[in-house]
Formats: sequence, C-alpha cells, structure tokens
Amino acid sequence: MAFMEKPPAGKVLLDDTVPLTAAIEASQSLQSHTEYIIRVQRGISVENSWQIAGLSLPLPPKKLIGNMDREFIAERQKGLQNYLNVITTNHILSNCELVKKFLDPNNYSANYTEIALQQVSMFFRSEPKWEVVEPLKDIGWRIRKKYFLMKIKNQPKERLVLSWADLGPDKYLSDKDFQCLIKLLPSCLHPYIYRVTFATANESSALLIRTFNEKGTLKDLIYKAKPKDPFLKKYCNPKKIQGLELQQIKTYGRQILEVLKFLHDKGFPYGHLHASNVMLDGDTCRLLDLENSLLGLPSFYRSYCSQFRKINTLESVDVHCFGHLLYEMTYGRPPDSVPVDSFPPAPSMAVVAVLESTLSCEACKNGMPTVSRLLQMPLFSDVLLTTSEKPQFKIPTKLKEALRIAKECIEKRLIEEQKQIHQHRRLTRAQSHHGSEEERKKRKILARKKSKRSAIENSEEHSAKYSNSNNSGSGASSPLTSPSSPTPPSTSEHAPF
Repeated sequence: MAFMEKPPAGKVLLDDTVPLTAAIEASQSLQSHTEYIIRVQRGISVENSWQIAGLSLPLPPKKLIGNMDREFIAERQKGLQNYLNVITTNHILSNCELVKKFLDPNNYSANYTEIALQQVSMFFRSEPKWEVVEPLKDIGWRIRKKYFLMKIKNQPKERLVLSWADLGPDKYLSDKDFQCLIKLLPSCLHPYIYRVTFATANESSALLIRTFNEKGTLKDLIYKAKPKDPFLKKYCNPKKIQGLELQQIKTYGRQILEVLKFLHDKGFPYGHLHASNVMLDGDTCRLLDLENSLLGLPSFYRSYCSQFRKINTLESVDVHCFGHLLYEMTYGRPPDSVPVDSFPPAPSMAVVAVLESTLSCEACKNGMPTVSRLLQMPLFSDVLLTTSEKPQFKIPTKLKEALRIAKECIEKRLIEEQKQIHQHRRLTRAQSHHGSEEERKKRKILARKKSKRSAIENSEEHSAKYSNSNNSGSGASSPLTSPSSPTPPSTSEHAPF
C-alpha cells in the first residue's frame, strides 16, 4: 500500500519525554520593552542546549511606571523564572505541544495534525470504504500521534476512531518485522485488551482503527471528563478530585494485572500503562495501544523510570506504572512526586501495601515486584473474574525472537540513560557539597592548620640549622662524643598565631 513515505535518511527521532529545562540568562532593553534571553537544555547534557531570545512571557504582571528600572527587571526575571520552572516540572504541561514549540522551535515547528491528515488521505485512496468524520484534536498527550473520528460508508451510524503515529526513538524492529507485527494486532483476542478493527504500517508509521467508546477511558471516569475534549482541558486542572470505590479499585486492578501477565508471558513488550490507555467497557477494563512499543514510542512515565536504576526492564516499567495508576484510582490524582514518602489515608491498608511495593523509596531503590507477586497480594487475590473469553494471540517464532531482541535494545537504552543521570547526580552532589558554606569553612580551618603546621616545621628546621652552625664553630675544642647544647629558639619565631 502506497501510504506514508519512508523517513529521510539520517532523520533524528527525538525522545519527546526527555525533560526540557529553561533558565533566564540575561535581559536586554529594546526601546519600550525588555526582552529576556532563555537557555533551554534537553536532559542532563549541557552540550545539548540552546538560546531563545526575543520572547515575551505573560507573567508576572506588568508595571506601567518604572518598568525599565534595573531592580524591577531583576525582580521580574525571578518571577518569570519561577513561571518557567512550574511549567517544565509539571508532567502534563511539560509534554504539551505548545510548551515544546515555545522552548524548542527548531524541533517542534511542524504541523503534526496536517502531516497526519496527508498520510491518512493517502491511505484512503486504496481503502475507500472508510470516511473521516472529524479530527479529534489533542485528545492524547503525544505530539506525534493524532486521532480522527471515522465511519464506514455503508454503516454510517457506527463510530470508529483512527490513530496515526510516527516512529519513535525505540524502534528497533526491522521494517518487515514491524509491519508484520502491526498487522497481527487485529488477531489479538483477550477479555482485557481493546480490540483493533484494522491495522497497517510501513517503514515510517502506523495506522490503526478501533471502535469509538462514548464512555471514554479509565482516566475519563476518574476525572469526570468527556472523551473528545483536549487532554490539557480534561486532566491538567480537574474541578473535583475523587478516587474510585474500593471494589472498583480491586476489580480494575486485577483485570489490568491479568492482561499484563498475559503480555509478559507472550514476550510482547508493553511499557505504556497509564489511565488514558485503559478503556472502560461497563465494569471491564481493556488495555489500549499495544502498537506503541512496536513503533518505538517512549512511555508516558519514562522520565520517572529513568531516575531509578532498578527499574530496568519493561516488566518492571509496567509494574511501576501500575503503581502510578493505582495511586490515581485511589486518590483521584497522580502523585505529586516519586518516590512517595508517605501515603494519604486509603480505603484499605491493602491498597497502601501495593502502593508501597511500587512507589516508595525502598521499592524504587531495591526494585519492583513481579506482576505475579502483585496478583498474590491481599488487594487482588480474592477478586473473582467472571469472563469466559479465551485469550488468543499467536505470534510466529521468528517474530517472537525479533520482539525479544527489540525489547533488549529498548531496555539497554533505558539503562544507559539511567547510568548517565546517576553519574550526573553524583557529580552535582559533589560540586554542591564542595561549594557549600560549611565546606568552605572547613577548608579555611584546614588551610590555617596547614599554614600553622608549615610555619612550625620551618621554624624547627631553622632552629636545627642554627644549632648545627654553632656546633661546627666550636668543634675543635669539644670532644666528638659530647652532645651539643640546644639553642633556645627566638621568641619571634615561635610567636602564637
């Protein structure tokens, strides 16, 4: 099928989840306004940074009189820096396309919706039975993944959703294996996997069609949101924060763990668990977006996983992400930071036990439990599943081997990133410790002691030379076996410091 051109040779596949940090370096007055020069850095490497200038930020409030004063400009710069810090440290805002375009215009200047429309239109040339109803603008968090509401021409009442996504930095499958595996996805039948109606791909991207669910995802249920609204509007600042009931937490959690175990046993890498990737069908959870790992797309929680060296397999990534999901189901919002030092009151201590095993300092330091271990914990072990649908997902042996190699490559890149972050932290801590006020005082005291010790040693050496000089002058009249008398040191040489 002639749809979606192959990416040009040497195309850089960015990891959009690598955090961008922004620091205001300087300001300059231009006629009637002040411009701030911002240095933006991707990840931990100082070399991977750039300047953006001539940008006007809306906060803090403006001042009509005295707005060119040096003191006001410095004060305003602090306010603007704080504004940037809030944006770049907010997990949802920092992944927003508008923020990426503002901080990194060179890499995010393309109109991704227009690109997706062009590629989808090419697909419909050979598949005329489908028709686009409307674009579903920004319903997901990914910049390079777009959605369209669809229908079949001879079944106009049935609504479907088409997703189109470009390749990511973790695409390690060969083009042939990649396309074969994508086309296998409609054959995957599992009571807790959302069915794929149609799937196709070529060397540069993939296109999948599923039934549109009016009720939306598990995240929509938690946030009382409408599925077709933009991601930021739905989840960034919820009006009401309320977790689910205990029985819902137990049932949904058990269903999700069951499908994770199924995928792990099949050797199919997932790594993309979060509340927006869980579709609700009545009281049943169904996992979405199995294609993400095949496309090489980074996980929604990758910036968290890359901080902890013990989360170094896709299985452990799934378990850690399950901890985030369980926290959100329990408290109605994601954790403020990870690891979590203490957990708010929960509907059951059994919930807290699972959260501690996946999100606590000890868990992040020592490693994640297996999915099988979580299934045995009291929160999920007594949940009865009533489904009678038998799972089916046949993957040829050759493709299983290709998946295994791709999985190892994905994990290797994660481990390398974790190693670099760990080394950067150690260096930063050492520099911070070395430059602290306490350390400077210690170095001053040591320098004084060393100086005093050196002065004493010099004084003693001088005294010894003086003594030897006197002895050599009277050596003719003194017996050779007679010890020389010590010469008292001068007062000035041993004056106290």
